[in-house]
Amino acid sequence: MQVAVTPVARDRLADRSGECARPVNSKVHTMSTTHESDRLSDLADMVAQPEYPCLGARSVFRRDNVTSIDLGELGDPTSARDLGKALAVYGRSADPTGPFQSFIATFDGPVIDDERAFEDLLWRTLQQLHDGDDLPWARGVGADPDAAHFAFSYAGVAYFVVGLHPNSSRVARRAPKPCLVFNLHEQFELLREQGGFERMRDLIRARDRALQGSVNPMAVDHGDSSEARQYSGRAVEPDWHAPFVPQETR
Repeated sequence: MQVAVTPVARDRLADRSGECARPVNSKVHTMSTTHESDRLSDLADMVAQPEYPCLGARSVFRRDNVTSIDLGELGDPTSARDLGKALAVYGRSADPTGPFQSFIATFDGPVIDDERAFEDLLWRTLQQLHDGDDLPWARGVGADPDAAHFAFSYAGVAYFVVGLHPNSSRVARRAPKPCLVFNLHEQFELLREQGGFERMRDLIRARDRALQGSVNPMAVDHGDSSEARQYSGRAVEPDWHAPFVPQETR
């Protein structure tokens, strides 16, 4: 069933996502209703809007199943270093067989003028993380960002990365502050094995179409095209290549 969303509802979600949170630097949080950061609270409010299309995101916030870190500027080496430390800890304890969960890094800046600028900062951060990673690439996914089975790996764990920022062309990606969401790749594979992936995918796409009038043109299934094309939220060109170099290809 397609969810009907009026233009007023679409504007309400867009306005809510544009609110600015007060900065909190380099603090790690386990999501709870009483100890969440201001940035995470604003993001949770955005996701809680009835029109928000991503059912996975709604589930992790509803279940208080988010781990987050508040950082300085996206693309800054210090932010990447602190992110790497927290993400490594998260990856060692995360259980992909349980309810959906996410690790969210929120950044105080910089001000994002356009989607390409955000895309550059996202991939700069992923490259910084990778360059400081001394563990092998996660099993079951590829390291070549042009390959259909690529997924980002850090500390031996595979992630599907979702970038959000205030000036995204996709309403569902317009977070109040720049954010990187790290979703365990294995939890999607388990959902696929259990037969629930296609239904969830189709519902999300229907809700996204109802909200924005179209499905994200980058939304394809893992294995059909490189998921690297989806990370920033920008509709990339057919000949686009991720500005990312895995260590084993150097």
